[in-house]
Amino acid sequence: MFENTVMMYWRPVTEIIILWLLIYRIILFFEGTRAMQALRGIIVLLLAFLVFKKFDFLVLSWLLEKLFGISVITLLIIFHPEIRLGLAQLGKRQLFKNTLKDEDILLLSRDISVGCENLAKNKLGALIAVEKNESLVAYIQSGEPIDARVSADLIEAIFTPNNPLHDGGLIISRGRIAAAGCIFPLAVNQELSRVFGTRHRAALGLSEETDAILIVVSEERRDISVIYQRKFYKDLTPTQLELKIKELLKKENE
Repeated sequence: MFENTVMMYWRPVTEIIILWLLIYRIILFFEGTRAMQALRGIIVLLLAFLVFKKFDFLVLSWLLEKLFGISVITLLIIFHPEIRLGLAQLGKRQLFKNTLKDEDILLLSRDISVGCENLAKNKLGALIAVEKNESLVAYIQSGEPIDARVSADLIEAIFTPNNPLHDGGLIISRGRIAAAGCIFPLAVNQELSRVFGTRHRAALGLSEETDAILIVVSEERRDISVIYQRKFYKDLTPTQLELKIKELLKKENE
């Protein structure tokens, strides 16, 4: 009897769980974007459609059916940047996480903070991306491969003005410097303050497309910022920078 009951209900229960997980991931993806309000409106219309069907409101049900048919094409046109971004992120997911040991995270965060502190003192700019779950291979290929151990001295050397690689971004992957002089996508956010230069826009652009940790050193203001998942952490001291990198990397391991 129990086995028959299980066999009868396992499919619908599994479908409900998968559906709720899918809806949850969609809401998380659109949170904070202009598409979120439209998504809320679609949910309201869907609930209204179910109510109309339940009570046999034929005319209203027919109108909503036609409206849904037109809205699919409209949404594809209006929100094609978000759809493109979502498909790109699916392709960047790695099968295995690049988890680092605690001692590796400690050394990595310390070397980055020391290097950035020295660069800021000398009024030199820098742009560093630390890879997490989503692969940065496409951006690594846009620069010059290095494959070296992370060190404060090497970070300073790369961003010295006479170095041909100082204008691009430096990418740290699997705990090592993978490449320098890399090209990152620029954010097109019109609300971004004019105080922020090209490096900040490039960091924000990459954070919009990946889950990388971006560190920016401003040569004009001599301050250090971290950008992660479109959030700015500005005017960080070297100690705060080290703690923030450790926090974000350990969050991945957990």
